[in-house]
Amino acid sequence: MTFAPPLEFEIDLPNGLKYTQPLGLFINNEFVEGVEGKLLPVINPCDETKITQVWEASAADVDRAVDAAEDAFNNSVWATQDPLERGKLMNKLADLIDRDFNILAGIESIDNGKAYTSAQGDVTLAVNYIRSCAGWADKILGNVVDSGNTHLNLVKREPLGVVGQIIPWNFPLLMLAWKLGPALATGNTVVLKTAESTPLSGLYVAKLIKEAGFPPGVVNILSGFGNPAGAAIAAHPRIKKIAFTGSTATGRKIMEAAAKSNLKKVTLELGGKSPNIVFEDADIQKTIHNIILGIFFNSGEVCCAGSRVYIQDTVYEEVLEAFKKETDNVKVGEPFEEGVFQGPQTSELQLNRILSYIKHGKDEGARVITGGSRYRNRGYYIKPTIFADVTEDMKIVKEEIFGPVVTITKFSTVDEVVGYANNTNYGLAAGIHTNNLNKAIDVASRIKAGVVWINTYNDFHHMVPFGGYGESGIGRELGAEALDNYTQTKAIRIAYTPEHK
Repeated sequence: MTFAPPLEFEIDLPNGLKYTQPLGLFINNEFVEGVEGKLLPVINPCDETKITQVWEASAADVDRAVDAAEDAFNNSVWATQDPLERGKLMNKLADLIDRDFNILAGIESIDNGKAYTSAQGDVTLAVNYIRSCAGWADKILGNVVDSGNTHLNLVKREPLGVVGQIIPWNFPLLMLAWKLGPALATGNTVVLKTAESTPLSGLYVAKLIKEAGFPPGVVNILSGFGNPAGAAIAAHPRIKKIAFTGSTATGRKIMEAAAKSNLKKVTLELGGKSPNIVFEDADIQKTIHNIILGIFFNSGEVCCAGSRVYIQDTVYEEVLEAFKKETDNVKVGEPFEEGVFQGPQTSELQLNRILSYIKHGKDEGARVITGGSRYRNRGYYIKPTIFADVTEDMKIVKEEIFGPVVTITKFSTVDEVVGYANNTNYGLAAGIHTNNLNKAIDVASRIKAGVVWINTYNDFHHMVPFGGYGESGIGRELGAEALDNYTQTKAIRIAYTPEHK
């Protein structure tokens, strides 16, 4: 007799909590086995041990999820009910996530490797954003167009139907919230795939979605690889829109699949190589804090990381010395250790990728100011790394590393540094540090990036749109702009005959 792997598993978290982890594919409000019977191991990046294993989705499982989502959109009250009711369910989901705050933070830390304090911040941002989207649910407004007294013109914004969403491994819970929030507020149904290396928080939230009372099929969450599951979502003829966060290379494939299948609507939040500029009149102490937050937060696995730092020549040595000193004080270690700011990289694959970039930097002649090697023999840890004496054509300056590695470049004039900042195909974010407001506004206007932080960095708010220029993507997350990605416009023109006195 053979025994099927379980659909749930008890996990003890390092923060002292014990919880039941769902392992199945979440389809039609139930956790189910995958059609092909395959399982994905889930590895703890802190010590390289297996936490558990989850059911892996195939293309056939994507079909099952689309069936459920399509039925929920067409045959339930979800898309046609008073939108206020959708908002109530979303607020209930936010309440449940908040209730299980420390469980979810613990899940993110063991699954992704991020510092527990960072994971707690992610949960807070996720709760706030879902609540914000809940407030939008009954404010998806249309318009009346005046064209004279022979016609009544109504303009409506309607949901798209079934939408596909693919989220990354660096912010599993937060990206799930960023995707689900606007899709649900506007009345769509969802098939969402988590990253293969970090599926746990998404499956736990799926349990809360059912507990909150969402109708079956409204949200379906699958664990699986980009191929076959992600590819099946991108090319599915009954999915009306695809939202993807990840690398630019994969984003190109997603866009191509969307076009070749059914010309589905696309939003892409992709890579970055963001400049972080320090002018001579900046507050040095605050600036160093912002540079460290910009590059070492979340172990550098941030699409908008400030990975290219430009320092004005008159303060170059002072800032570089202070930056090195504070970098050497960054505590690297297991996520639940007190004071840890930087945990391990999420996977062995990413660890090796970062180490290969560090080797390239050394081989090309860049000078290692600090770090530049692996930290500990077990776990996917890397020392925070600073490269100086770099040139604009070096691989470590041009390509996204996605790790705790930063390059330092000296500049003299505003025009020079604006040229450096814009010398990239990306355009996701930028940082400017100066006490001169005129200079800050001028430089911010000239930098080709979707987000510019002034005297701060990695500073998000649920009502401020986020997204990039160029190869950093299409469309926006957060704010009112995110809702546009999930609606389509219908014009209704009614002819009538005026009755004159």
